[in-house]
Amino acid sequence: MWSPTLIDDFGLMPFEQHDRLALLEILEDRYRRHATVIALQLPLEDWHEAIGEATVADAILDRIAHTPFIFNLQGGSMRKKSTNN
Repeated sequence: MWSPTLIDDFGLMPFEQHDRLALLEILEDRYRRHATVIALQLPLEDWHEAIGEATVADAILDRIAHTPFIFNLQGGSMRKKSTNN
């Protein structure tokens, strides 16, 4: 059964310790068993810094980076477009 999890607005603020550990636990539980969708506006090269604490950031990124499908979308905000109508 497909049971995706969506993590939206990833990396808007720097992670606190409990945030890092919670995300690591979620990803560890889902690794290679369930889909996890991460939506963000943060460039991939800035993820490590946003997550903080190098060892935990490495572990998180290791679980994300092995089998990703990356979609880079271009263009403006759909929210801005819909409010102008």
